Amino acid sequence: MAFYDEIVGKHGAFKAYINGEWIESRSGKFQKNVNPTTNGVAYQVQACTREEVDAAYAAAKEAQKLWARTPLWKRAEYLHKVDGLMKQNAQPIADCLVKEVAKPAKDALTEVIRSGDLISYTAEEGVRALGEGKLLTSDSFPGQDRTKLCLSQKVPLGVVLCIPPFNYPVNLAVSKIAPALMAGNSVVLKPPTQGAAAGAHMVQCFHKAGLPKGLLNFVTGKGSEIGDYLTTHKAVDCISFTGGDTGLSICQKAGMVPIQMELGGKDACIVCSDADLDLAAKNIVKGGFSYSGQRCTAVKVVLVMEDVADKLVDMVVEGVKGLSVGKPEDDCAITPVISESSANFIEGLVKDAEAKGATLTTPYKREANLIWPLLIDHVTPDMRIAWEEPFGPVIPVRRVKNIDEAIAHCNDNNLALQGCVFTRDINAAMRISDAMETGTVQVNSAPARGPDHFPFQGFRDSGIGSQGITNSLEMMCKTKTTVINLDKPSYTMG
Repeated sequence: MAFYDEIVGKHGAFKAYINGEWIESRSGKFQKNVNPTTNGVAYQVQACTREEVDAAYAAAKEAQKLWARTPLWKRAEYLHKVDGLMKQNAQPIADCLVKEVAKPAKDALTEVIRSGDLISYTAEEGVRALGEGKLLTSDSFPGQDRTKLCLSQKVPLGVVLCIPPFNYPVNLAVSKIAPALMAGNSVVLKPPTQGAAAGAHMVQCFHKAGLPKGLLNFVTGKGSEIGDYLTTHKAVDCISFTGGDTGLSICQKAGMVPIQMELGGKDACIVCSDADLDLAAKNIVKGGFSYSGQRCTAVKVVLVMEDVADKLVDMVVEGVKGLSVGKPEDDCAITPVISESSANFIEGLVKDAEAKGATLTTPYKREANLIWPLLIDHVTPDMRIAWEEPFGPVIPVRRVKNIDEAIAHCNDNNLALQGCVFTRDINAAMRISDAMETGTVQVNSAPARGPDHFPFQGFRDSGIGSQGITNSLEMMCKTKTTVINLDKPSYTMG
């Protein structure tokens, strides 16, 4: 049997994966996965029932008990095998990404390779970080004798629900799955519908690596039908979610369950008067328009000093002219956004800005879900695009009088994931970074999530907790202590 044959069932629909087996849902229903380029059906996935969700959680809960006692080196061995299988089978996974999320072909392959590297790094880091404990002695506290030894260790949380987004459905899935498994947890994975086919291929790599059954479960279906059931299930011990406003609802309903959330951003790019404008312009083009701006870390508003604004805008416009626009199969820089509703939302932001006096540096152009890259100049605070996240190939430019005005704009937004500042003065860069109330500030570079072992977090409505391999390993454990009580010595050392 070919590597992927068993993951596809009737009508070419991808199966769910529960308790170590690829299954077709008893619902007999499928959910369509739409190709953003053609708006036709790319793939179909199972519309799982609540009973199948129960089965996934039951399998995960049972498997986790034994996995928690599996040595760290053995867990790492499994993950290294998955890395190898993902890289050996990278092209079929990448091909799915091209069709179902319109990711440029080269970027799709890069995502899969990067994901394999993340898995292996997690295995190595997990062995080191989780293999260390801590010893406390009671006499370090005033008034205490040395009669108690406290042994502190990291133990797994239990069952982790992982929900990645459409834009990086493989990389952001394994960024959750690998730390969860390495820390001794089991996983229920709910992929985005757009991205579920690539997710099924990725899960097959875990299956073929020999991962014990029940440790990783893959449940597909409509969020409106099984979403709340998944996130409020009594078997959930942790939720790791990346996405949009849905995360706010999950937070409100999750109760005492530990949560790791990344909910998007309005990443501000501050360009100072002394900045290397060529460097800034290149980073704005790359940081704002790669994957059509459908990245939480994309440049989403440029705040530039008035005295250099004309020159910067001209340079960015020139860079935008060099971007290829078309199909992801042709490896174009700008490809269709994920859906018609997304394209309509972006268009609404553009029209609002234009109606309120903004300058479109090039004519607005759209064909179905394909929107040509656009820089919008002379944006003012009364425009929606100054504050809302377009998640598309559109960048607003607000001209500001001074640094304080730029920082105030950044800090007034409820979204605060990342930001960046361009200046030749490192002292100014550090002062601006200190003042920007956002999860990460890049100096002289566009915002970026990676490298994947760096801390990654958002403030305010952009998230809860910190991600990155080391931080995710830490978050997916809880601390347990064992106190050894010793007899008080009956003799005096002297």
